[in-house]
Amino acid sequence: MDPFEIAQPESDALTATINGTAVDGRSDETILDCARRHDVYIPTLCELSDIDHAPGTCRVCLVEIRTKGSDKTHLVASCTTPMQDGIEIRTRTPELREMQRLQVELLLADHDQDCATCIRHGKCDLQDVAQFVGLRQNRFYDPARVEARPVDNSSPALIRNMRRCIRCQRCIAICRDGQGVDALIQIGSGLDTAVGLRHGLTQKNSACVTCGQCVLVCPTGALGERDETDRALEMMYDPELVTVVQFAPAVRVGFGEEFGLPPGTNVEGQIITALKMLGAGIVLDTNWGADLVIMEEGTELLHRLAEKQRPTFSSCCPAWINFVERHYPDIMPMLSTTKSPQQCVGTLAKTYLPEKMGIDPARIRVISIMPCIAKKDEIARRQLIHDGVPEVDVVLSTREFARLLQRERIDLKSLPPSTFDNPYMSEYSGAGAIFGTTGGVMEAAIRTMYFVVNGRELEQAEIEQLRGFDGMRAAQVHLGGDIGTVKVAMCHGLKPTRQVVEAVRAGTADYDFIEVMACPGGCVDGGGTLRSKKAYLPHALKRRATLFGIDRDRPVRQSHRNAQVQALYRDYLGAPNSEKAHHLLHTWYTDRKIEMTQTVREVWADIKMIGKVY
Repeated sequence: MDPFEIAQPESDALTATINGTAVDGRSDETILDCARRHDVYIPTLCELSDIDHAPGTCRVCLVEIRTKGSDKTHLVASCTTPMQDGIEIRTRTPELREMQRLQVELLLADHDQDCATCIRHGKCDLQDVAQFVGLRQNRFYDPARVEARPVDNSSPALIRNMRRCIRCQRCIAICRDGQGVDALIQIGSGLDTAVGLRHGLTQKNSACVTCGQCVLVCPTGALGERDETDRALEMMYDPELVTVVQFAPAVRVGFGEEFGLPPGTNVEGQIITALKMLGAGIVLDTNWGADLVIMEEGTELLHRLAEKQRPTFSSCCPAWINFVERHYPDIMPMLSTTKSPQQCVGTLAKTYLPEKMGIDPARIRVISIMPCIAKKDEIARRQLIHDGVPEVDVVLSTREFARLLQRERIDLKSLPPSTFDNPYMSEYSGAGAIFGTTGGVMEAAIRTMYFVVNGRELEQAEIEQLRGFDGMRAAQVHLGGDIGTVKVAMCHGLKPTRQVVEAVRAGTADYDFIEVMACPGGCVDGGGTLRSKKAYLPHALKRRATLFGIDRDRPVRQSHRNAQVQALYRDYLGAPNSEKAHHLLHTWYTDRKIEMTQTVREVWADIKMIGKVY
């Protein structure tokens, strides 16, 4: 299902009452849907309408109903009970509220009670519901059972803490039905029911690609990024170190709402000010790295086209790279070898930048602020660590950066904006900015490849056929010269991506270049972005619109016209895809295939998952 638009089928009109007030209902909706349309609040935990998930497992959405012609009342889960004509619904009776309190109390029986140390503290759906139902006691809390629940911290990116899991199954639903990765499964039964990884593997070694979409839908702190805020602060506080901080294009448009600004507000200048207040020595823009990637990847693509090698897949998304290595290693030769913008900035911040600024490279530490938790996994790749020194030292997700500012008492919205002032690695084009949304990499590459082929700029910089929120879009772009027309496609979200990859493997796909973003909407909705309660990806379009606005307003809109990138090649690298550029800015991949098989037991567990009673 497209998370950005839910079609409303035709339905029959019904009459009903909620708490004694007449309301109109529809035959195709649940009681919960109807109540929401009429602004009647019913607490929920497991349900998430944005991903069409309503397993009815938490039971906190109970309502009292009396059907037409009946003199008896019943307590039912509003998320799974359809509307009926003449139904009477009550949401606030004493018996009902007592049942809701009991349900929450039972959920807390084997739930970690140390809320102050939870990554979701203060932003937890379970805390909200407990407050709403007026929880007064916790009679069933069993510390021994809590302690027995597993915690998997094997991954450098994602922590899976089942002591905080309420078994809502949202993570399973988004991983299987939303992303098509299917790494998560239901294990155990009864009180021992939990979410596990297929084949009993650890988080680090599983089929999980750390896209982080499961974190965005998790209502508690059961799933979260590995918190590195203390490491980042220690580096910025250390007077012996020169801390270089970069932040991604999507961060500036997906951060302001945490501090009371409208969603999609561009807070680039305030972020620079905040980083300087924290003690960052040098602030760089990952957009600069995006422009550099276009120079390398575009040149690489033109070489492959000249040699009739097709298709080429983009390589800037680390969750996509994990997906290829774990699920489709046979297509690794089709991946561009160009590193991601983050890694290009990181490696040059430890080579080119210290040479230009007269700094000892050993003193430099690179911190990235990213809308992505797969970036944490990326910096741990052995290909990107040289003689024990990583290209990037620490990655903070957008959420971690928000927590860092809050703990340091820095209010972003009250800060005056600053500008990038590094003369070597901070300038960016409009093409670099749109890397943050799906289709942006492709559009930026086309702008530069057209110039390389024709010696002049593309008349219309905005390539509308590459824009849109379809899971997969295809287009033909005439580059001219010896290249002629190129057939391109872009995918966002791994479920449509899997379909395209299967078509490529089957020989039924006819493309020259395919851009892939693992997260629906691209980086603006990455697994490290700010999470919204009871909503999945609610601000995608506003963030995307702001990025396109940044592109339109930039004096330079093509990566090859970035003066600082031009200086890098003139003074240091020589030319795109030169020997030195290839050594510093390109990488290689590893076959880490995970065989995805299901046992009969697992298939049966999937079939009965919705009806499972805990």
